[in-house]
Amino acid sequence: MLHRNIPLDTEQPVTIRNLDALLAPKTVALIGASPRRGSIGHTVMTKLLNGGFKGDVHLVNPKYDAIEDHPCHASVADLPTTPDLGVIVTPPDSVPGLIGELGAKGARAAVVITAGLTRENGLRQAMLDAAKPHLLRVLGPNCIGLQAPCVGLDASFAHIAAAPGDLALLSQSGAIVTAMLDWAAPRGIGFSVVASLGDMADVDVGDMLDHLAADRATHAVIMYLEQVTDARKFMSAARSCARVKPVIVVKAGRSAAAAKAAASHTGALAGADAVYETAFRRAGVLRVETLESLFAAAETLARVPPLRSDRLGIVTNGGGAGVLAVDALAQRGIRLAALSDVSMAALDAALPATWSHANPVDVIGDADADRYEAAVTTLLDDPKVDAVLVMNCPTALAPSDVIAERVVALAAARAAMPGQRPRKPILTNWLGEATAAVARKRFEAAGLPSYDTPAEAARGFSYLANHHKAQAALRRVPPSLPPDFSADYAAAKAAMAPALAEGRETLTEPEAKAVLRAYGVPTAETETASTPQEAGEIAGRMLEAGVQAVAVKILSRDITHKSDVGGVRLNLHTAQEAAAAAEGILAAARKARPDAQIDGLAVQPMIRREHAHELILGVTEDATFGPVMLFGAGGVSVEVVADKALALPPLDRTLARDMIEQTRVGKLMAGYRDRPAADIDAVALTLVRLARLAADFPQIIEMDVNPLLADASGVIALDARIVARPAPQTERGANPRFALRPYPAQWDRPETLPDGSTVRVRPVLPQDAALYEAFFDRLTDQDRRFRFMSAINQLSQSQIARFTQVDYARAMAFVAIDPEDGSLMGVSRLAADPDGERAEYAVIARSDLKGKGLGRALMTRLLDYAAAEGIGEIWGYVDIRNEAMQALCAKLGFRHRTDPDDREHVIVSVRPTAEGPDKAPTSADAPQPPDKVTPA
Repeated sequence: MLHRNIPLDTEQPVTIRNLDALLAPKTVALIGASPRRGSIGHTVMTKLLNGGFKGDVHLVNPKYDAIEDHPCHASVADLPTTPDLGVIVTPPDSVPGLIGELGAKGARAAVVITAGLTRENGLRQAMLDAAKPHLLRVLGPNCIGLQAPCVGLDASFAHIAAAPGDLALLSQSGAIVTAMLDWAAPRGIGFSVVASLGDMADVDVGDMLDHLAADRATHAVIMYLEQVTDARKFMSAARSCARVKPVIVVKAGRSAAAAKAAASHTGALAGADAVYETAFRRAGVLRVETLESLFAAAETLARVPPLRSDRLGIVTNGGGAGVLAVDALAQRGIRLAALSDVSMAALDAALPATWSHANPVDVIGDADADRYEAAVTTLLDDPKVDAVLVMNCPTALAPSDVIAERVVALAAARAAMPGQRPRKPILTNWLGEATAAVARKRFEAAGLPSYDTPAEAARGFSYLANHHKAQAALRRVPPSLPPDFSADYAAAKAAMAPALAEGRETLTEPEAKAVLRAYGVPTAETETASTPQEAGEIAGRMLEAGVQAVAVKILSRDITHKSDVGGVRLNLHTAQEAAAAAEGILAAARKARPDAQIDGLAVQPMIRREHAHELILGVTEDATFGPVMLFGAGGVSVEVVADKALALPPLDRTLARDMIEQTRVGKLMAGYRDRPAADIDAVALTLVRLARLAADFPQIIEMDVNPLLADASGVIALDARIVARPAPQTERGANPRFALRPYPAQWDRPETLPDGSTVRVRPVLPQDAALYEAFFDRLTDQDRRFRFMSAINQLSQSQIARFTQVDYARAMAFVAIDPEDGSLMGVSRLAADPDGERAEYAVIARSDLKGKGLGRALMTRLLDYAAAEGIGEIWGYVDIRNEAMQALCAKLGFRHRTDPDDREHVIVSVRPTAEGPDKAPTSADAPQPPDKVTPA
C-alpha cells in the first residue's frame, strides 16, 4: 500500500506534507528561550536571531516579558502570529503539551531538541498523538537541531553555522553534524540543509530524501545512518532521490555481531550489515566506509559535475606518481581511458619524444604550464575521456603554483564555452606540502577538487565513477523472461499446507522440493521411507530402473543441517547398502540429537555431473529489510567458504546475473581450462523463480536450495529446506514484508472493449521495454505531442527504462497487450506524490487503435487502482487541442479548469472512489497541482 494508508500514530510517519514549513519557514517560535548564557535556550535563541533569518522570530517563556530587548510571550497561544515552525528546548514532560499548542495555533512543523522522550516513559507516543490531529511534523526529539542556510535559518546548538551551498547533510548523530560543519567551514563547502534527525520519532530519513529529491537547491545528499526504521519508505525515497542526484552514506555497525541467528545457511550468511550494503546498492545510494571517506565524497560531489561515463585520463609530470594513482584506481575497479588516435598524434606534437605515449600522460619532470595546458586540453577534447586528473610533483624547473593557475584558467575557460554542458570534470593532485598549499587554495577557490595524495584522488574519482555506475544500473533494461516461465501457485500452496496445518515450521525435504517444482525449479527425485527396510526397498527399485547409485538422508523437522549429525550417506550401490546406511543414519542422529523428532528417511538417485558447480540459492528474513535473496558457492562447507552475494527481491534476470557476477563461483561458472561454462542463465532464472515464490508466499521465512548443481546442461536441486509460518492472507505476489513492493499480479486482468474484443491489461514489467520502440513508431506526431508535450522523434533507452521500471509503492503503469501478437496497444500511468494524497496521470493509445475504447479501459483501470490505493485525487495536464481526452475525462467525472500560466493546456482532476469516479466537482480549496511537469 502507499504510505498514507499507515496510521500517523504508528512509530513511523507517512508523508512529506508540511516539510516545507520545517525547511523554509517564514515565521519561527522558540519555546524555551532563555537569558542564561551557556544554556541551550540561549544558544539556540542567539543563533536564530543572529543567523540572517529574514522571517520573524518569536520567543516563548512564561518567566520573562523580554530577553535581551526581544519581546517574550508567556505561551504559544499568546503569539501575535501563527508560526510555521516551532523550536522546542523545554524539559521532556512539557513537550507533548507544547506540540498540541503549536498544532492548535496552526503551526505546521516543530524541531524538538529536547532529549528524554522515550517509548518507555510514554512521552514519545504522547508527542506523536498531540501532533496527529494537526498533521504537525516533528524533527527529533534528541537532536541538535536544523540549519537551512539558504534561508538563513539556524535552529540548532551546533558550534558553527553552515554556509549556503548545494549539499544536504542528514545525520542520526548530532556529533557527526558538528564534525562535518567543522570540516566544511575552512574548505568553503556549503549546505542547502543540515538536519540532525535524532530519534526520528516522526520525520525520518525517508521523508527527508523524498523532499530533497525535488529540492532544486540541493545538488547531492550525504548521510550518516545508524539504522533504517521504515525499509519500504526508505527504499522508495532513496531510489527516487538517487535517480536525480548523488546520495552517499556512511553506515555504522559493520560488525558480525549484528548478524542474527538463523536456522538456515542462508540466514547465517546474510548478516545485517551485508543486507544494508545490498539495499544501498539496489537504491543507487553510494556507501563509504568512514567519516573521512564521507568528507572526501562531499568534497568531490560539491565541486564536480556528474560523469558521462567512468573513463579517466591522467596528466602528470612524475611517472611514479602516475603509477601510484593507477594502482589505487585498479583496487577500486576504475578503468583508465584508452586515448584516441587523434589525441595520441596531438600529444606527440606537443610533448617531448620521451613522454609516456600512454595514459597516464607523463609530460616529463621539466614540464611547464604550456606543456600541461596542451596535454590537459587534448584529454578534455578526447571523446574517449570522461574526466581528467591533473597531478604535479614539485620541481625546481617549473613553479607548481604557475601550473596550478593555468589549470584553473583552463577550467574556467572550458566552463564558459558554449556547448560544454555537462562539462568534463577536472580533478587535481598537487603533491608536497609548502609548495602545494598555495595551489590547493587556488583550486578550492575555483571550485576544483584537490587531493593530497594519488590514493585520495583515486578515491575521490571512484565516488563519481560509482555514482555513474549506480545511475546506469537504475536505467538498465532486463531481458524478457522465456515464454515457458510459469508457476503453479495452487500446487505450491498444497505442498506447503500439511506443515502449516500441523504447526510445523520446517517442511520435509519432499514437501520443500514439491514447492520448488511447482515454481519450475528442477529437483532430484525423492521418495520417503519410514524404516531402514523400506529405504532399502525404495533404493532397490531405483537401482533396477537404471540408477547407478542412491543417497539416503535423515528426515527430521528438528535437524537443520543433516551432515552435521551424520544424517547423509552417498554412493550406495545396492538395496542392502541403502538399508544398512539407513540404520547407521538413524543411530547417529539419535545419538547426536536425542531430543529430535525423526520423521523418516529420504532416498534419492545420486546425480552425477562431473563438471557441475555446487551452488546455494536461498531466501532469508532480515529484521529491517524483510526477505533477502542469497546466491553463492554451496555444499557442506558453504558457511566456511562464505562466497556469497545478496539482493533484495523482486528480481529480474539482470539483477539475478548481477548476484552471480559478484561471487568467485560466478566467475568460475563462466568456464576455465577444460571445464565448460555452466548455463548461467538457468541459474539466474532459478533465482528469479525463488524471488517470485517468496513474493507469492509471505509464509516462507527462510529457504535453502543447497546444493543446486549447475553445468552446461542446466540446473537441478539436490536438497531443499523451507521454513514457513502462518501469515495473513494476501494477494498473490503482494508479500507485505518486501522492502521493494512486488509486482502487483492481482491487477493483471483482461478488459473487454465495446466491439467485444478482449485485451490483456496488466502492470508494466521492466522487460516491456522491448515493446516500446515499435509502439512509439505507431504514434502520430500529434499524439506524441499530446502525450510528451513535444514532438519528439524517438525515446532514449533511459526514458524507456524510466517508463518500464516502476516503483509500485508510489507509481503504476498499466499496459494493454494484444493477445494475438503480444504487441503494446496502449499505456496508462499514475505517479503519486510521496504521501499518496494526489497523483498525476497520463494515458495514450496507439494511434491506429483510436475509437476502440482502449483509452477509456486504461483510464478506468487507473481510477480503480487509485481508489484501491486510497489516493485522494487524480489530476493531469491535457493539451487544449486534445478534444478526445477532454471528452473522455468529462464522461468519467473529471473537473476541468484552465491553467492561468499556460493557455495551451487545461488541468483536469477527479476524486476516485471504490464505486467509481466521483462526479462532484473538486472543492475550490482543494490542493492545486504543482508547477507543470511533463506527465509521468
